Amino acid sequence: MNNYVKPWGGRFKKGTDHKVEEFTQSIHFDRRLFRYDIEGSLAHARMLGKQGIISSDDVSSIRKGLNRIRKEMEAGSFIFDVRDEDIHMAIEKSLIQRIGKAGEKLHTGRSRNDQIVLDVRLYLRDEINNLIKILKNLKKELVEAAKREVNTIMPGYTHLQKAQPVLLSHYLLSFWEMFDRDEQRFKDCQKRVNVLPLGAAALAGTSLPLDRRYVARLLKFPTVSRNSMDTVADRDFIAEFIFSASIVMMHMSRFCEDLVIWSSSEFHYVEISDTYTTGSSIMPQKKNPDVAELIRGKTGRVYGHLMAMLTILKGLPMTYNRDLQEDKEPLFDTVDTVTSSIEILTEMLSQITFQRERMEEQAGKDFSTATDIAEYLVQKGIAFREAHGIVGRIVEHCLDNRKELSALTLTEFRKFHAQFDKDVIPRLRPANSVNLRKTIGGTSMVMVEERIREIEKGS
Repeated sequence: MNNYVKPWGGRFKKGTDHKVEEFTQSIHFDRRLFRYDIEGSLAHARMLGKQGIISSDDVSSIRKGLNRIRKEMEAGSFIFDVRDEDIHMAIEKSLIQRIGKAGEKLHTGRSRNDQIVLDVRLYLRDEINNLIKILKNLKKELVEAAKREVNTIMPGYTHLQKAQPVLLSHYLLSFWEMFDRDEQRFKDCQKRVNVLPLGAAALAGTSLPLDRRYVARLLKFPTVSRNSMDTVADRDFIAEFIFSASIVMMHMSRFCEDLVIWSSSEFHYVEISDTYTTGSSIMPQKKNPDVAELIRGKTGRVYGHLMAMLTILKGLPMTYNRDLQEDKEPLFDTVDTVTSSIEILTEMLSQITFQRERMEEQAGKDFSTATDIAEYLVQKGIAFREAHGIVGRIVEHCLDNRKELSALTLTEFRKFHAQFDKDVIPRLRPANSVNLRKTIGGTSMVMVEERIREIEKGS
């Protein structure tokens, strides 16, 4: 071990202890950045050649060597050594072994400090693009489900108690709105990801005549970082990304929570396909909504990564500190977790059957149209607070007599107020209740269909 020469080992008299090698290396997880490390190195080499810092022959050798390394890594034939510490040194060492002195010139004008930030920004830019793509797929599936269930009536809930009838399509589109905000958050986050850090070097920039704007054009970065110290210290964009991912997971978890509850025999509002459920090892009758439960559980995992990231950053002195090596595992796992969760939820949603008759049956129970009666009285000129009290007494009467509102006769209504007329009776039906709600954003079929048209026109 001690005979292994590190690129930074010039001032050291002793080699690194093997336990330190194991403890400090990150090659086992940051190797997934190899494409981005090579992409950044190719652009850096081109810029060094353009600026006359290295020769065109050196640039050509570097390009050929890096492309060979990339092919081996893509094929899985590249041999990684834990003593290389990280992906940067693994690639640089291999390059020098292949092309000699020209390889030693590649690191001119840069540091691993700005190099790793570049790699992560390139990686995250691609991953955000992919997340936006699969979020669009999930949103599309929600719209398709809403169109299938456009006139399905269900109970709406507050405090997990029946509140008012709503359209199932309206419910489904509520999650479309959530995931649309998530998409916009990722797009906004990407603006702060999409900044070129290369050229900041270790922390102070470099005296060499680098052309950072040229590198930015090569790597398709619209902007260049403006402060070298901030550049190598900044991981805000990672924390922001994990925060955005946490909100996506929270939205999926809320949807999955409803699916778990609704799939129970007590509710029986949905039937999740056998292909997205599991059984019990001891109870042969069981059909468990494990996919929905796992998405719900994995949400806490992503929250943990956000807290880990914020904790890593909270006490760091300027500028780069090795603590920042700990940013990548939370980031990578967050990307993997949110990606797989969105994909599996999209697939599962397409295989869900909603129990329409059961939902509509339940939508009219537990006095869910009581607010409609109060609003009926308001339209007759009665103050809302008075109307609220009248309807409250009607509900009390129903409870005492074990009746639903729909079982009351007009004669019974008039015992509570003379303004009641026969036109109050239709308001007791959930379908009529739903379709009275025609304000913007309301649950009437007219408004839901209008929203679907708006969504499809904008997509």
